[in-house]
Amino acid sequence: MLSIAKPKRVAIAIFSFSVLLYSQVASAAFTPLRSKKGMVVSAHPLASEAGISMLRQGGNAVDAAVATTFAISVVEPFSAGIGGGGFLLVHSEKTGEIKALDFRERAPLKATRNMYLDAQGKIRPNASINGYLAVATPGTVAGLYEVHRRYGKLSWEQVVKPAIALAKDGFVIGDAATWRYLQNNQSRKELIINNPAARQIFTRNGEFYKSGDKLIQRDLARTLTTIAKNPQDFYTGKIAKTIAADMTKNGGLITLEDLKAYKPIWRYPVCGNFRKAQICSMPPPSSGGVHLLEILNIIGDTDLKSLGWHHPDAIHLIVEAMKIAYSDRSQYLGDPDFVKVPVQELISPAYAKKRRQEINMDRARPSTQVKPGNLNSQRLPILRLRSVQVSPSPSPRNESPETSHLTVVDDQRNAVSLTFTINLGFGAGIVTPGTGIILNNEMDDFAAAPGVPNAFGLVGNQANSIAPRKTPLSSMTPAIVTENNRFRMAAGAPGGSTIITQVLQIILNVLEYNMDVGAAVSVPRIHHQWLPDELRVESWGLDALTLENLRRRGHNIKETAPWGNGNAIAVTPDGTLEGAADPRSEGAARGW
Repeated sequence: MLSIAKPKRVAIAIFSFSVLLYSQVASAAFTPLRSKKGMVVSAHPLASEAGISMLRQGGNAVDAAVATTFAISVVEPFSAGIGGGGFLLVHSEKTGEIKALDFRERAPLKATRNMYLDAQGKIRPNASINGYLAVATPGTVAGLYEVHRRYGKLSWEQVVKPAIALAKDGFVIGDAATWRYLQNNQSRKELIINNPAARQIFTRNGEFYKSGDKLIQRDLARTLTTIAKNPQDFYTGKIAKTIAADMTKNGGLITLEDLKAYKPIWRYPVCGNFRKAQICSMPPPSSGGVHLLEILNIIGDTDLKSLGWHHPDAIHLIVEAMKIAYSDRSQYLGDPDFVKVPVQELISPAYAKKRRQEINMDRARPSTQVKPGNLNSQRLPILRLRSVQVSPSPSPRNESPETSHLTVVDDQRNAVSLTFTINLGFGAGIVTPGTGIILNNEMDDFAAAPGVPNAFGLVGNQANSIAPRKTPLSSMTPAIVTENNRFRMAAGAPGGSTIITQVLQIILNVLEYNMDVGAAVSVPRIHHQWLPDELRVESWGLDALTLENLRRRGHNIKETAPWGNGNAIAVTPDGTLEGAADPRSEGAARGW
């Protein structure tokens, strides 16, 4: 077992009391929803209602997940939609099998390695974020149709129907939604205003919709109606032709050939053991599963529970493990169809044991001293960080609206954990005229140049360079946990670079600290992504003694507003489902 530092007894006593008090308050304030049958948790109550209605009609977890995803595309237009892509895990309780589907966006055929560099080799500001060049080929419709075709029970038209109604009849924008909506609109206002189709949908007389207004999306309703009749229309029919024509007109790269060639990919999930559980998540081209398991392996057999939740020693160990994982991410992760990703080495307990020996429990290592591991199977050039002028990374508070996660469990305990996105708020700021489809700016998730950070401050190397039909690296981390092949819990989150650490902490809170999911998704969070070298903590989360202890060890602490929007469903020992959405946002759990 890893040796730990020993703070003064008075500090431990005060810390333990504060943790106990907070845990009691959190548990009372964030009581999870409980149900004996099925459950849906998503980032919006109307989307959760759409999903639970499928279960009531005799559908299974896949039917509910597809309906919820389409509904989110309507009610959270700034975060995710059919103009983007994502990942999902599906668990069969009967067989114990977990499968992973990659329906992530892909680079167009005309994409080139240096497409965002000027003649001098410097990054062109915002070229990978705003406008037509930022758009990658969308995969959401293809992914949803593929998983439904294989595992759904209800008809395809039936699962798309709730989203059509929400788009056609409209929905009232609530208070919580408006905050996030306006945050995105303010930061992306000029982009939306300058795109005629986007301006027509999301503004009225040049002013953005406000709390209490009804947002109606008639073009999107017509598009969804077409998709309900024939999902391939998005890739080969009228919708595809409209997208391709608008791209050609405005200097974008996506063609009919790109859309026609798009196919989702079934992949093997990455799985590992932690305590009595098996934890599975997405493999590359997501970095989420690999580094979730890597961090858990570095924690290893250290008894965090005996230390107490958010004890300085536990925080220090977890943060140092985060640094190691994110440094490895920068060097080795990319699309496995284009580069060799050393997955098995990165998630092996032996590698974790070796990396754990680097951790000094008395002192935080500066990120400049934390290097990617030396893996024999890789011969990539060592990453050298470049000092360039780039757009500032979003603050954690602005990260939660970008991307959306939903979790579904049916009465047979089949489960779906699904994360999808259009990347930044309102994606590339483009709506294809006549369709209502907001297009992603997922090309920013590639490494525009080695060592250059993207909009979330994440850096990459040649493994994540741009290439035609290549999938950009992601942090999305849909996760399913089983015990003896039986469903135990499912979780996920939006939040850009913070996704991996959010999901890590939700899982630790349930499996290690025995929290119910209401407390697990609610309690304060920490985050470190190697670069920049700062430990983010929610300003309401840690007491002064803990912060002082961590600063003495050398942690550069940045206290921030609350961030994230995770959700989870777990099963209790008596077989009851309990689910919860993050109270930091407007998500909701619905049971049946």
